[in-house]
Amino acid sequence: MFAEIETLKGVGPTLAKPLHKLGLERVVDALFHLPTGCIDRKPVDTLDEADVGRVIIVAVTPRDIRQGGRGPTRVFAEDRAGNYVTLTYFNNPGWAKKQLPLGETRIVSGKLDRYGQELQIVHPDHVVTPAEAATIPAREPVYPLSEGITSHRLADLAGQAMARRPELAEWIEPTLKARRGWPGWAEALETAHQLPPLPQAGGAGGGQAQPQDRPTPQSPPASGSGDEEKARERLAYDEIFANQLAFGLVRASSRKRGGLALAGDGSLRDKLRLPYAPTGAQRRAIGEIEADMAQDAPMLRLLQGDVGSGKTLVALLAMLAAVEGGAQAALLAPTEILARQHHETLSRFLAGLHVNVAILTGREQGRARESCLMGLADGSIHILIGTHAIFQQKVGYRKLGLAVIDEQHRFGVAQRLMLAQKAERPPHLLVMTATPIPRTLTLTQYGEMDVSRLDEMPPGRLPVETRVVSLDRLDEVIGALGRHIGEGKQAYWVCPLVEESEASDRAAAEQRAQVLKLRFGDRIGLVHGRMKGPEKDAVMAAFQRGDLAVLVATTVIEVGVDVPSASLMIVEGAERFGLAQLHQLRGRVGRGDQRSICLLLRGPILSETARARLALMRETNDGFRIAEEDLRLRGAGEILGTRQSGEASFRVATPEQVTALAPVAADDARLLIDRDGGLESERGQAARLLLYLMERDAAVGLLRGG
Repeated sequence: MFAEIETLKGVGPTLAKPLHKLGLERVVDALFHLPTGCIDRKPVDTLDEADVGRVIIVAVTPRDIRQGGRGPTRVFAEDRAGNYVTLTYFNNPGWAKKQLPLGETRIVSGKLDRYGQELQIVHPDHVVTPAEAATIPAREPVYPLSEGITSHRLADLAGQAMARRPELAEWIEPTLKARRGWPGWAEALETAHQLPPLPQAGGAGGGQAQPQDRPTPQSPPASGSGDEEKARERLAYDEIFANQLAFGLVRASSRKRGGLALAGDGSLRDKLRLPYAPTGAQRRAIGEIEADMAQDAPMLRLLQGDVGSGKTLVALLAMLAAVEGGAQAALLAPTEILARQHHETLSRFLAGLHVNVAILTGREQGRARESCLMGLADGSIHILIGTHAIFQQKVGYRKLGLAVIDEQHRFGVAQRLMLAQKAERPPHLLVMTATPIPRTLTLTQYGEMDVSRLDEMPPGRLPVETRVVSLDRLDEVIGALGRHIGEGKQAYWVCPLVEESEASDRAAAEQRAQVLKLRFGDRIGLVHGRMKGPEKDAVMAAFQRGDLAVLVATTVIEVGVDVPSASLMIVEGAERFGLAQLHQLRGRVGRGDQRSICLLLRGPILSETARARLALMRETNDGFRIAEEDLRLRGAGEILGTRQSGEASFRVATPEQVTALAPVAADDARLLIDRDGGLESERGQAARLLLYLMERDAAVGLLRGG
């Protein structure tokens, strides 16, 4: 199954190109490249107006052929009752003449249309002699294509791939399979591809079926749409189950590998002077984390919190518990700006305590870097904050007990592991997400983790008022911005993603900054993705100090930047942003004690989804609700979309199926591991093959390695 696709009959270098474009590199890929629909052909004796719009199969005799200069070639043909149809070809007149010789009967198939008073078929998809009529399939799958390949060809390759499939034992729990009415794996593939059943591999049925043996027009495949739905659901479940089983095995193997039991005595935490008493949700999360860290098994916990719900405080208390227990803690931030901000915040909190906090990013070089590495190795640095630089091979810890990862969506399973390898015993792991993630996606992306939720806001945090304003009123908005900064307040102005390119984002931001500078002078700062780290940080620092009144930016500022005196957020082209992104951006204001406003500037043309998105933003500040709605509006496809280290990329399962089946698969995976003897049992052996088939085996090996 994992041989290159070129090993299939008829696939040479020319055909391989479009196949590779479709992501079909190996035989197994042809199996999981499912049709998106099918053509049902209706065999008819004579032409009939009632069939306009349908794909028909009919016997006709060409009577005349006309070719007009650069216009189309038109063949006038009649059926056995003398009804005329025009067969129209827009290129290659020679082909039409060759296929349809005058006076000779041909069987043609295509969509019957009306053109003025005439019936016509444009580019018939099959033209054969009466003796070859049986080669036209009555039902033909339609595949996602790329230039240079046809559905017919892909169906042939799927047939060849099916002929190679091994007989595999069933990995789905029998009662679940029966309850859902799912077919076996091989049967599900045949039905989904709408292929005629092949003989059992290596079983009775005389020889291999040839992939080109297709049903004749008189014998369409028996599978109805209900069967097809069940077949696709089963294949989707296989994929989701493999995903959940991989996570379950990782979790089980992580539990087996002893970690460090760290029980803090409160000596450092009791001395902290906190800005407010922790909320009930924070106390609950801290309790869950402390209980996990006191165990031998390494903690794997996801901390979900809304923007501004106080995740950093929870992380700080967890890190101090690790230090009290005689270990070191590391906090990994996705960007340098955020790492420096965390470093400043924590240094401020920990002033006067005997806790040494250091920072390590790509920018720390020479002596500063050397002394940091020495401090980590000899244990004199208790807490390290940094970017991916804290992962490099040369960075060694004396006793790493806790790793905190901030803004998880930038960070895949592979990176989670690399950190785990930094210690003799895997450290406890706490992952914090920027905005809440819907439950289903939590299962499919962080299935190996326990979840803590911060669903309360710290006291005194005022909700941000959100307004949607048309871009036509730009002058009014700039006027309001002038009044706002005239009162000594600060503001953000976020420019839209013009295309998926940083260059065009930069152009949009630079243009806007230029316009605002003409009006407000040098108090306008600009940050975009193309700027170098130090340059970006200098602008951010000037904004934090209050030297700049307005920060114009691309979404660089989306993650975690904290400027309490900024109380106005203007998002230009708001309809181009996703809900989670808009919610994140809005969370940059409302961090101080003054009332904050978020203005969403929208263009003149709004899609239904964009309209719904903006309405929801105006209506609620609740990140958990926004996350669920985001999933509903754009589907998991886009949210899971970034195929980060291959962990959440599903080939067959649709977002809706992921939502419906992930909880079922999670329960089934748990059952297999806890009750049915794991991979050693009979069903476990079958499930092991499923992991290979779905290529989740690499994740298991990798995570076990970590």
